[in-house]
Amino acid sequence: MYKNSSILHWGKSSLEMLPTRALLLPQTSELLICDIHLGKGEYFQQNGIPLTNNADEQNLLRIKNIVKKYSPKKLIILGDLFHSKYSISESLKYKLELLIETLNIKIELIVGNHDIGCKVKNIRSFNFKRSNNLIFSHAPLDKYEENILNICGHYHPKIYLKNARDKLSFRCFALDEKEHVFYLPAFGDLTGGYPCKNSFKKWAIISDKRIVQI
Repeated sequence: MYKNSSILHWGKSSLEMLPTRALLLPQTSELLICDIHLGKGEYFQQNGIPLTNNADEQNLLRIKNIVKKYSPKKLIILGDLFHSKYSISESLKYKLELLIETLNIKIELIVGNHDIGCKVKNIRSFNFKRSNNLIFSHAPLDKYEENILNICGHYHPKIYLKNARDKLSFRCFALDEKEHVFYLPAFGDLTGGYPCKNSFKKWAIISDKRIVQI
């Protein structure tokens, strides 16, 4: 177990939540992230909103760093690698393809709603995928089997903590025990978020080094 992480056990599978907004599956050496939304800055620029392009550079660097740190056999992106097919510049595509070559591991994309029409070399695409007693998707699936946990992205879960004076929001991991769905926090720096239901178990990422179960 890595320091400053939280672990959820589901049957024989261990899910290790990392402050890097990633999920590590030690038994299969798979590293999961979701909702990167590459090209979002360009998309908003095309629509007259002046957002910086630096987020893409930072997101790609963070992917490189977490793969280097945890050395998984496979990186699985649970959808919305891109923000729109209309905002993928040749420069961004080249940087992503170069990163893929540099990482030298298998990379798979579970296609999200923003990925439609987006293609990049050396990334295999799936609508969903099964791994032991887990099933990966972008949006949550209908309940699959009683002992199967659906791991997904799409909703960008956040939690709000407040006192008499302040209200702060944090990205979080969230577990819907009733429906057997586990939501990952959005990986991309330009992503918003949605508050979790009170019934969900939540693990807030309160810094880049610490996760706290709420």
